[in-house]
Amino acid sequence: MIYDNRAEVKKVLIITLLLNLFVMGLKAVVGYYTGSLSLLADALHSVTDSANNVLGLVTSKFSSPIPDREHPYGHHKFEAVGALGISAFLGIACFEILQGAIERIIKGGEPVRITPIELWLLLIVLGVNIFVAFYERGVGRRVGSPILIADATHTMSDVWVTISVMGGLIGVWLGYQWLDIVLAFPVALLVFWSGWSVLKENLPSLVDEMAIPPETIHAIATSVPGVVNCHDIASRGIIGRQVFIEMHLIVNAADVETAHTITEEVEKQLEERFTPVRILIHVEPPSYQSEHISYDL
Repeated sequence: MIYDNRAEVKKVLIITLLLNLFVMGLKAVVGYYTGSLSLLADALHSVTDSANNVLGLVTSKFSSPIPDREHPYGHHKFEAVGALGISAFLGIACFEILQGAIERIIKGGEPVRITPIELWLLLIVLGVNIFVAFYERGVGRRVGSPILIADATHTMSDVWVTISVMGGLIGVWLGYQWLDIVLAFPVALLVFWSGWSVLKENLPSLVDEMAIPPETIHAIATSVPGVVNCHDIASRGIIGRQVFIEMHLIVNAADVETAHTITEEVEKQLEERFTPVRILIHVEPPSYQSEHISYDL
């Protein structure tokens, strides 16, 4: 079974791209006029949001689940590669934020000027970020899109960054100029943590880490009448997005037709549990014996 979610992913990415461009422009303008280092750093963080949306549109275009001659297992990993690109962008943003904060400490700079108008504009930014994060995460989970979930994680970090920056600017408004520089460091920490989270979520797919415990697949397969045992079970992919399962199945069948009927029932049970899934089964006679459920030594 093959599930293509690219049309919906593209629609979400275009909507969030427009919203992120609006947020980025508003932060940059307010940051420029107030001279706030933390807000300019936050605007830089938002630049990566827009870049991530563009990256997501490109990778989504090439991440078709439909197999072809050159990619017989489909193109799902293009989307995971795009998610890793988001992680790289976050790392760059973290470095830029830290560099700007350290330079301000060493060289000094103009005092930050803030008024209630700028604070109200930042509330609008915060509202847009919250909407984008929950919108992307909701659709990403529903359609099983790593790129949308990764981008939602990034945008959620924007929410916390903006809250921190607003707190600092309120402090600056009250006369505590040093808060602007101090808060640039936790902003960088939040950006780094977002990048690490995206990396941790998508790396298993790229290195073909086990998707389903072999014991679970073994239990489902052996519950089907006619199955004697199964071994050398392997799985990869992402549950809910696309999973690939391979196994050797020992069946109690006197002819090929009966063996085929048994394997089809095994495939049906696995598809009901882990759809969308592609399954490859090697059938063996009842005389064959093996206790190696998986490939562990």
